[in-house]
Amino acid sequence: MMTSTPATRLHKDKSKQWHDVLSELHDKFQQHGQRAVDTFDEEDVHQARVNCRKLMTLLRILDPNDTTELLPLFKKAQKRLGKVRDEDVLIDAFKDRRKQAKNLDQDQLAKLLKAVIEEQKEHRRLYRKKLVSKLPKLQGKKLQKKWEPFLEQQLSELVATSDVNRLMRELEISYEQKKKHYRQIAKEHGLEADDTLSALHKVRIAAKELRYTAEAAGFALNAKFREHEQVYKGIQKELGHINDRHVWIEALEELEPKRVKFDADVRDELIGELRREMNEAIHENERVI
Repeated sequence: MMTSTPATRLHKDKSKQWHDVLSELHDKFQQHGQRAVDTFDEEDVHQARVNCRKLMTLLRILDPNDTTELLPLFKKAQKRLGKVRDEDVLIDAFKDRRKQAKNLDQDQLAKLLKAVIEEQKEHRRLYRKKLVSKLPKLQGKKLQKKWEPFLEQQLSELVATSDVNRLMRELEISYEQKKKHYRQIAKEHGLEADDTLSALHKVRIAAKELRYTAEAAGFALNAKFREHEQVYKGIQKELGHINDRHVWIEALEELEPKRVKFDADVRDELIGELRREMNEAIHENERVI
C-alpha cells in the first residue's frame, strides 16, 4: 500500500484551500448577480461585481494563459456589472451635492445637478437593460460547462504551477515603474495636464490591482504581502478622489443643451469648483505618489 508523502499532502491541502475559496466566490457571484438582475439593488450589483473581480484576479494567477477559457466570461460579466455600478455611484454623488445645494438655497445649482442626475439615470437604464440581457447567459450553462471541469480536473495542476508571491513582486515593480513615469510626466507637463492625469490614472489602476490581488489571494500569500491590502487600499482611495472629480467633470461637459435645460454659467462654475477640488487632492497626494 502506497502512502502519500508530506509534499503530496501539502499539495492536496493547498488545492483544497483554492477549491473552497473559488467555490465560495463563485456562489456569491451567482447569488448576487441573479438578485442584481431581478431588483437592481445597488448592494447586490456591487457585491456581484466584487466577487466577479476576485474570481478574475485568482484566475489570472492560476491560469495566466486562460487555458480554461473562463476569464472572458467573467470579464464580460464584470463589464456589464461595472457599467451599472459606476452609474449608481455617480448618481449618488450628484444627489449628495444637490442636497447640499438645496440646503444652501443654491436653486440654479440644484437645478443643474438634477439635470445631470436625470441624464445619468437614462444612461443607467440602458446599462441595466444590457445587464438583464447579458448577465444570466454569462452566469448560465456556458459558464457552468467550463467551471465544473476547472474545479474538479484542472485546478490541482494549475495550483501546482502557480506562484502568487512572485506575481505580487511583479505587480509591485510595475506599480513603482508607473509612479516613476507619472513623476516624470508631472515634472515635464505640470500636475494638472491631461497627460499627467492619464499617467496618474495608470498609477491608480496599478495600486488597485495590487490591492485586489492581496485581498483575493490573501490566503495564499506570505505575511509581508498580506499587509499590502490595507496599504494599497488607502492609496487607491486617495487617488480615487481625484478620479471621481475627473469623471464628474466629464459628465458635466457631456451634458447636451438640446436634451437638457441648464444654465451654462452655473455649469462652468461647478466645473471650476470640481477642478479646484481635484487639483487640491493631487497636491495633497504628492507624498503618496
